[in-house]
Amino acid sequence: MASGKNASSRAKSAAAARERVAAAQAEAKRRARRGKMIFRGILAVLTVGVVGTVTAVVLASQASANIAGVASFSGLSRNHVTTPVTYPQTPPVGGDHAPVWLNCGVYTAPVANENAVHSMEHGAVWITYQPGIGAGQIATLASDVHGKAYTVLSPYPTQPSPITVTAWGKQLNVDSATDARIAKFISKYMQGPQTPEPGAACTGGTGTPSGS
Repeated sequence: MASGKNASSRAKSAAAARERVAAAQAEAKRRARRGKMIFRGILAVLTVGVVGTVTAVVLASQASANIAGVASFSGLSRNHVTTPVTYPQTPPVGGDHAPVWLNCGVYTAPVANENAVHSMEHGAVWITYQPGIGAGQIATLASDVHGKAYTVLSPYPTQPSPITVTAWGKQLNVDSATDARIAKFISKYMQGPQTPEPGAACTGGTGTPSGS
């Protein structure tokens, strides 16, 4: 009789142990499922964030790459000449030029095309304006080039547009000094990929900019 009770007790203990093991396994599975769900949720949030960031960067890059109104010119010669050059664009966007470049900076009087073109060959952006646009607009243009080593600002009385922004092979005409495309043009084309001789000097040439 005692042995029967002992056997029954052992059976109950074994059954209870199996129930505890089964419960522990079930809980472990539940925790694993919760962990996977949390991980997937975090991964989804991170993925959305990364995709959003990459998309924003790509869109910003595309916006920067496409500046409305910029005209491009190719096949520009690069000979050094000592005689005046007749350029097809006003102001010129490149071509034959003087052996000496124009020192970059702000000028209050017109500068020679041939020297300015040489500076653009070195990566300078040349901003020109009709003298009658007003002192306020001229001051705004001066602030655009302030602190930028490869920029030139000068009046150009015969140009057809109130303001023209030019780099080697690139040109943009605008009506106002507050046009946001001016800064974008400088950022993209100053020492930009179109520059024939990037890194060449924009000082030590000819011309005395204002304040020098």
